[in-house]
Amino acid sequence: MAEGAAFVTGGSGFIGGRLIRRLVADGVDVRALARSERSAAAVEEAGATAVSGDLDDRDTMRAGAEGCELAFHAAAHLGVWGKREDFERGNVIGTENVLGACRDAAVRRFVHVGTEAALLAGEPLVNVDETAPLRPDSKALYASTKARAEQAVRSAAGDGFETVVVRPRFVWGTGDTTLLPGLVEAVKRGRFSWIDGGRHRTSTTHVENAVEGLVLGAERGRSGEAYFVTDGEPVVFRDIVTRLLETQAVTPPDKNAPRAVVAALAAAGETAWRVLPLPGEPPVTRFAYWVAALETTIDISKARSELGYAPVKSIDDGMEELRREEAAAPP
Repeated sequence: MAEGAAFVTGGSGFIGGRLIRRLVADGVDVRALARSERSAAAVEEAGATAVSGDLDDRDTMRAGAEGCELAFHAAAHLGVWGKREDFERGNVIGTENVLGACRDAAVRRFVHVGTEAALLAGEPLVNVDETAPLRPDSKALYASTKARAEQAVRSAAGDGFETVVVRPRFVWGTGDTTLLPGLVEAVKRGRFSWIDGGRHRTSTTHVENAVEGLVLGAERGRSGEAYFVTDGEPVVFRDIVTRLLETQAVTPPDKNAPRAVVAALAAAGETAWRVLPLPGEPPVTRFAYWVAALETTIDISKARSELGYAPVKSIDDGMEELRREEAAAPP
């Protein structure tokens, strides 16, 4: 990537932090939004200049983005359960605010970290590509709000303001604070079970491959378009999860649950937790069930042909990095 300046949101997170390091290594002057002292320390350690503020503060974001040719929006409200207003604020309103601030700051190109979850509404995604419809009507709040966020990004393109969406799937690797720690916790708490054996196929994306896609999207993506990026060929869900857990010296149990039973439990649990309401979150949610039980395989032909995308990190190399990180961790 050519030298210049870029504005980044979500820079203290998993993907955003790795993106900052890549941009800095490429000679880019990075400014990163930071909503707390802890976030500011994280983005500065990665090599960016911290811009104190949050997704509600359009004026601060506009000032931070002034003079930047590029912006990368990696901030999002994550989770399989939560309050509607939190997902709306973090994923929809927040994205609209960043878009407005960057347009006002005369940013040329806006790259959004999308997700295959924006297509999830309870059915398998089998060898899907970018022609598959977004699902703002999804019953999972993360899925529906990320779909609406992407709609806002793509519709904002025009009048010299370029927008591109890059969609990684099942992002993993060293520095992950969500996916792998959640799996490890589930096993240790006795809450882990395969669904119908876990033999369905899934696509995955190492964090460095996700960042490669974002950088290429900034360089070569067509404005208003979306691009899937993954590790390449799909893998068996049970195999990849087992390998991930084994890097942490954790062996998953051989417990198994029928798909129909888990689906019914997820639907009933969500209804009970919403209506009563109950504290915490249901034992299993629709979104967690979809991720663990449904085939989700991605065709990345468009990114290969239009962006020149190819994975830069193999699954084997990524697993070895995780093992080394675990071995070096203090007891």
